[in-house]
Amino acid sequence: MIRIFRAPVLPVVVSVACVALAACSSPNTTARPGATGSASIQPSSAPAAGRGDGTLTIGTVLPQTGSLAYLGPPEFAGVDLALKEINEAGGVLGKPVAKSDTDSGDTTTNIASQSVDKLLSQKVDAIIGAASSSVSESIIDKITRAGVVQFSPANTSDKFTAINDNGLYFRTAPPDKLQGRVLGDLVVADGSDTVGILAMQDSYGSGLADQVTETAQEAGATIVERVDYDPKAAEFSADVSKIKAKNPKAIVLIGFDETAKVVNELVKQGLTADKHKWYMVDGNMSNTNFVKAPKGTLKGVKGTLPGAAAPEAFQKRLLAVNAKLTEFTYAAESYDAVNLIALAAEAAKSDAGADIAAKLIEVSKAGEKCTGFKACADLLKAGKDADYEGVSGPVDFNDVGDPSVATIGVYQYGANNKFDAAKALEYRRGAIAG
Repeated sequence: MIRIFRAPVLPVVVSVACVALAACSSPNTTARPGATGSASIQPSSAPAAGRGDGTLTIGTVLPQTGSLAYLGPPEFAGVDLALKEINEAGGVLGKPVAKSDTDSGDTTTNIASQSVDKLLSQKVDAIIGAASSSVSESIIDKITRAGVVQFSPANTSDKFTAINDNGLYFRTAPPDKLQGRVLGDLVVADGSDTVGILAMQDSYGSGLADQVTETAQEAGATIVERVDYDPKAAEFSADVSKIKAKNPKAIVLIGFDETAKVVNELVKQGLTADKHKWYMVDGNMSNTNFVKAPKGTLKGVKGTLPGAAAPEAFQKRLLAVNAKLTEFTYAAESYDAVNLIALAAEAAKSDAGADIAAKLIEVSKAGEKCTGFKACADLLKAGKDADYEGVSGPVDFNDVGDPSVATIGVYQYGANNKFDAAKALEYRRGAIAG
């Protein structure tokens, strides 16, 4: 049985032998371009990828509206900061990188599909997004069949490890099996042997709830009630009542911005965070979603965020791009995604999507370690292999486009209903097989 153990001293990183993801799940149906894995290449109905026009063009499909809109500003800032630094360093293939921003909306709209159509008509070479796993599922076929790279900074659904993507899908966020194991272990380590789960019903919410359930049960806890709710519901009184009836010591909240309504209902029914231990996840760990809650509502609440904390120096660089930033979640992953795409294009000497995909694994590992676009690009121009070390972590893609090593941070809210994005209680690191 594979377990993730709590770090004894902060901020010690705990090494995990293997969180069985890529190797232990069904294999990706399409081998990565340039990958050395054993997955067989299946016939593809995707149109032939373009040859590139010499100018790397990146599109974004990130949330400007919808249930994850609070993640849009840090993700856009990460993209913009990377492009600023890349273009200041001379661009890619001797030309400035071009960019086109669009909205991903959420699963209640068709905005993402319309945005992808717009970007494909502009002949983008790579698309950053979406943030929501369910939204990415709805557009991945359209993007990858067009021979364009899709690179998400925030998708965590385990489905993407084995999805048919024509070798063109990558992500800097780790799959939920790792976050779910860390969260489940954290709940039990904090002394809770009875757990209630309120999770939004979609591939992200239900998948993450499954892993939390499995991990907590393996550690000896009992899931006394689990409610997979409709995130579009007008109110959640009946859902919360089911949790209240079982009186769990810990309550795990897995959702997006509708969590604000869930929190209000928990308080209304007396299930406050000072009486029950609350836990949140990357989809609802926000410093803006709960501003209307009374002071102290979230005091002591813990949550998990994939990736290393955005360092203070990096946050300052982001604020120079967008001075209004209050959230930094997935900014580092967005920044790293753009840098990796740019470096892969340099390594391939081409801006064509398939050529970029063929070099993404190579520039992420096994070469001379470097940070930032300029340092890594200089190595490539000198004929050397570059191993990009990201702000979000080492990245190091496995053969299915997942980061092979990932870090999960554990954060805690203060009396002001906010958590410090630059300070984690602890970090837990997992090696993802592949």
